[in-house]
Amino acid sequence: MKNIILVAGATGSLGGKICRELQQRGAPVRAVIRPGSDPAKVELLKQAGIETVVADFSNPSRLEAACSDISVVVSALAGLQETIVEAQVQLLDAAVKAGVPRFIPSDFCTDYTRLPEGCNRNFDLRKTFTALAEKRPIRLTTVFNGAFSYVLRFGIPLLDTKAKQIAYYEGKADWKIDFTSLEDTAAFTAEAALDDDAPQYLRIAGFRVSPQDLVGLSGKIFGTPFQLQNRGSLEHFMETIGKVRQSHPEGERELYPAWQQMQYLYSMFAAHHQELDNRRYPGLTWQTAEEAIR
Repeated sequence: MKNIILVAGATGSLGGKICRELQQRGAPVRAVIRPGSDPAKVELLKQAGIETVVADFSNPSRLEAACSDISVVVSALAGLQETIVEAQVQLLDAAVKAGVPRFIPSDFCTDYTRLPEGCNRNFDLRKTFTALAEKRPIRLTTVFNGAFSYVLRFGIPLLDTKAKQIAYYEGKADWKIDFTSLEDTAAFTAEAALDDDAPQYLRIAGFRVSPQDLVGLSGKIFGTPFQLQNRGSLEHFMETIGKVRQSHPEGERELYPAWQQMQYLYSMFAAHHQELDNRRYPGLTWQTAEEAIR
């Protein structure tokens, strides 16, 4: 085995960063590209010295060939049922047939093992994939990074820069929320891909902040501390999400409809890491909350 790392979703932001982090660590990288991918992005991968293999995921033999001589598959695919479950299972089965020992699924999110079914549609899809993958003769390594830190620049209710408010839910003003930058997630994932002894679950957070912490940070960054806004109970919030989802059935075909974004906010306050694996790979540096917001 040549210890080549296969990356799926390499034309995406996270996938591309994982490829670069692997290369910086001296690992040979192969990207499996689905037909119809952006030619310009594929060309950039080639220029970076990454081997690219075009494979229709519905073609098992072609996909199995892409998995030849691979030590671990890293999936950074993004999408709904047809991608996170169906395409990933096709890739997983090809990896099994090719004798690949390990698979890193596209589970870059809050620790969904601590969340009940139904509170986050996109997380439930990942749970479905994991349940199927655990029945295959291949080891899994999942990286839970909490929320990506760039969302703090989107004016979400947690840090509403327009209204100068910080949302929290009853009893959660001091609740620590896990955040990690795309870059830090990619670096850690590259280390995990090269770590033959990595466990099934790895949990990281570049920084952890509470709504109360954000009050102090907002004052430091914007000059005036934002006001905390109590938005009621999480139970009531979940009821509201359910009503919004029911009234917008078209969102079931969208990756990030308004109600799904609300589910992500709910998840931030419903689950967080109990322990962190940040120190598993010494030498990594982590973006701070202030750096993320600035």
